[in-house]
Amino acid sequence: MKPRRGTAVPERPAVVAPTALHLNATASAGASPTLSPSPIRLPLEGDFGHHVDCWYQDEHLLVLEKPAGLHSVPGKGDDKQDCLSRRAQSLFPDALVVHRLDRDTSGLVVMARGIEAQRTLNKAFELRRVDKRYCAVVQGVPHLPSQGLWHLIDLPLALDWPNRPLHGVDFEQGKPSQTHWHLEQADVDNHQARLLLEPFTGRSHQLRVHLKAMGHPILGDPLYGGLDAAHRAPRLLLHACELSLPHPVTGEVLTFLSPVPF
Repeated sequence: MKPRRGTAVPERPAVVAPTALHLNATASAGASPTLSPSPIRLPLEGDFGHHVDCWYQDEHLLVLEKPAGLHSVPGKGDDKQDCLSRRAQSLFPDALVVHRLDRDTSGLVVMARGIEAQRTLNKAFELRRVDKRYCAVVQGVPHLPSQGLWHLIDLPLALDWPNRPLHGVDFEQGKPSQTHWHLEQADVDNHQARLLLEPFTGRSHQLRVHLKAMGHPILGDPLYGGLDAAHRAPRLLLHACELSLPHPVTGEVLTFLSPVPF
């Protein structure tokens, strides 16, 4: 699924049908999951209103949809303990973290069930056998050297220590970072565009920093959007909409699509 510079837009692969399984944040450990034909809004710890959907589950693997505003893993402080991993573990005690999304990003996340599945999935990520696609709405319309193709942002990134958790382009100490992008829809009247994004590397805040460096920050980005783009949307308009990975036991390639909520 990874495009290269100058390649045509790849066709969407076959889709694995979701199970519409919903994770209850208050379920006791070991409780049996409940299947439902439609989304159910479930309570969080605290006064929030996020809910979590599970697109797929078997004895080795979970594919979850994280809502914007929910941490992937616990953070520092009592207000950051409710998170995707703890909710999953309330129903599946053997669920283990494989990768993360930023708190403000929504979309598909895979978790392993058991240490062996986690090792196998971690290896798949290391060997770049896992493909991820995101959708973002950005400020402005990028200038295209050629229409209908994928393009490359190739800028090294590093943590901005004096201003952490911010990251930035750093040609001296930054790690190599590449993002492929495709213009899906231009909205000239509203001075914005919808992009498809495929990160080749997985640096912290990579998509957000690369798009800012390109001059097109993501709408609703409180860290990198500036005074204008940050206030043009009620949330960060970045969604992990497609995930393709080999099953940790069978090796079968599974592909999941999540509808973009904006």
